[in-house]
Amino acid sequence: MNKSKTLPKRSEIPDQYKWKLEDIYADDAEWEKDAAKVKELIEQVKQKQGTLSQSGKHLLEVLKLQDELSMLVERLYVYARMRRDEDNTNSTYQALSDRATSLSIQVNSALAYIQPEILAIPDEQLRQLLQSEPGLDHYRFLLEEITRYKPHTLSAREEEILAQASEVANAPATIFGMLNNADITFPMITDEQGEEVELTKGRYIQFMESKDRRVRKEAFEALYATYGKHKNTIAATLAAVVKRDVFFARVRQYPSALEAALFGDKIDKSVYENLIATIREHLPLLHRYIGLRKKLLKLDELHMYDLYVPIVQEVEMRIPYEQAVATIREALRPLGDEYGQVLEEGFTAGWIDVYENQGKTSGAYSWGAYTTHPYVLMNYQEDLNNMFTLAHEMGHALHSYFSDRHQPYTYAQYRIFVAEVASTVNESLLMHHLLETTSDRQVRMYLLNYYLERFRTTLYRQTMFAEFEKLIHERVEAGEALTAESLSTAYRQLNVDYHGPEMVVDSEIDLEWARIPHFYSNFYVYKYATGFSAATSLYKQIIEEGEPAVTRYLDFLKSGGSDYPINLLKRAGVDMTSPEPIRAALTVFAELLSELESLTESGA
Repeated sequence: MNKSKTLPKRSEIPDQYKWKLEDIYADDAEWEKDAAKVKELIEQVKQKQGTLSQSGKHLLEVLKLQDELSMLVERLYVYARMRRDEDNTNSTYQALSDRATSLSIQVNSALAYIQPEILAIPDEQLRQLLQSEPGLDHYRFLLEEITRYKPHTLSAREEEILAQASEVANAPATIFGMLNNADITFPMITDEQGEEVELTKGRYIQFMESKDRRVRKEAFEALYATYGKHKNTIAATLAAVVKRDVFFARVRQYPSALEAALFGDKIDKSVYENLIATIREHLPLLHRYIGLRKKLLKLDELHMYDLYVPIVQEVEMRIPYEQAVATIREALRPLGDEYGQVLEEGFTAGWIDVYENQGKTSGAYSWGAYTTHPYVLMNYQEDLNNMFTLAHEMGHALHSYFSDRHQPYTYAQYRIFVAEVASTVNESLLMHHLLETTSDRQVRMYLLNYYLERFRTTLYRQTMFAEFEKLIHERVEAGEALTAESLSTAYRQLNVDYHGPEMVVDSEIDLEWARIPHFYSNFYVYKYATGFSAATSLYKQIIEEGEPAVTRYLDFLKSGGSDYPINLLKRAGVDMTSPEPIRAALTVFAELLSELESLTESGA
C-alpha cells in the first residue's frame, strides 16, 4: 500500500486486504433472522426455570439450549462488532452493534438461573441424574466445574445480597479509572526540537524511548510529580480494592484472596509462588542485562528513565505486508504441514483485515465465532513490530481454529491462563528464524535487544507486579493499613531488588504503583509471565525435539477448554507446577544476553 497524507476510505482498500465477514452472515438480512431466533430461544429457556432437578432429561434439555443460545448470540455479536470495527463512523453498524449488546445482555439474564439451580441439586441426586441420562456424559466436566464452587457458594439470599453489592464493590476501580483517564492532566514538557508539548500517558513511552536524555528525564519527573499530587487518593482506592478482594475471599471461605483468584483456573498457589521464587533466583541475569544497557548507552549512572530507550542503534527494516507474510510462513515451518496448511488458509481466505482506513478500530486483535473461521484485525505498518504483531495474532487465530474444529462448543473456549501461549510460540519461532537467517552484526544486535526487552517487560516486570500484589493483599489480610507511604516503600524495595546494583532507583519510581490499572484486576498479571514461560519452553522443545514436540503442541491447541490449564500444558510437555518451564525460559534469556554481550565486545 502506498503511503499518503490522509487515510484511505474503507471503499478504497483493495478487497484482498479486507476480511470476509460474509463468511459469518451473507448479508444483514441473515443476521436479522438469527436475531429473531435468539428471542424465541430466550423464551424457551425461561420456561425451563425450576425444572433442572426434575430429571436427567430436563437438565440435558436446558444445557443444550444454553449451548445453542450462547453460540447463536456469539455469532450475532461478533459480526455486528466487527462490522462496526471496519468503520466506527458507520451509523448502520453502530446501531447493529448496540442491538447485539442488548441481545447479549438479555441472553445472559435468561441463562442466569442455570448455575444456581445446578448448585442447589444435592450431590447424590446429581449423580443419579447423570446415570439416568447418557446424553449428560458430554456435560460431565462442565458440571464438575460448576459443582466445584459449591463449598464457596452461599445461600440464595446471601448470593443475592453479594450480587447487589458488586456495583459498590467495583467503585474503587471505577473511581481510579475516572481519575486516571479523565481527571489527571499532565504538564507541558520540552521535546527534542525544543517545542513545548503536552505530556500524556500515550506520549509517555515515546518520550521514554527518546535518544535525548533530557527529554526522558523531564517526562519521567513530570509524570510522577503529577501522580504524587494524588498519591493519597490513589492509595485509598488501591487499599479499598484490596479490601474488596479480601472481603469476598473470606465471605466465600477461601483461605486467602490469592487462592480465591486462582480457584477458577484450578491453579494451586504454589504455581504463583514458584514464579516469584524462580524469577528471584535468576535476578542476577536481569542485573547483567541492566549492566549491559548501562555500558551500551555509555552512561556513568543508569536511571529508571533510561530503561526504555533502545540500546542498539535502530536498524531501518521496512517490511511490506507480503514480505511479512512470506517470512512468517517460513518461520512457522517447524510446526509442520497441518499447521502450515491452516496458516495458508488464514493468509489467503479472507481472515485478515490488513490496513488502516478512516474510522477503523485501532490496534490489533484476533476474534471470531465458533461456527466460522477466526478473524484478525490489523492496522499494518511496514516495520518489525507489525510483523511480530501479525505472527502473534495468527497464533491466537490458529489456536481458536484448532480448538473450534476439535472441541464441541461447550469446551472450545480456552482460558486466559493459556491464551498467550500460542501467540508467544509464534513470536519465538519468528525471532529464531530471523536470527538464523541474519548475519549482519548490527541487525542481529537490534533483534537480540528487541527479544531481550520482551523478557524484561513480560517475565521480570510482570512478576515484580505479581509479587507486589501478593504482598499488599497479605498485609491487609494481616490487618495492616495500606498508605501511600507504605505502598511506596514496598514498591521501592522491589525495584531495588529486581534492577540490581547498576541501577539508580530514582525516588519517583516509588509511585509507579499509582498508575498501574492492572492492580485493580486482582492477581491477573502473573498470567502474562507464566504464559510467556510456557510458550518459551514449548518453543525450545519444538526446535530441539521436532515432531514429537510438535504433535504434543498441536494436541494442546486442539484441546480448547476441555480440561484445566495446568493439565493441558502438562500434556504438551510443560509442567507449570514446577519451576522448570520458567528456568527453561530464562535459559533462552541467558543465551540471548550472552550473544549480545559477545557482539558488543567484538565491535568495541
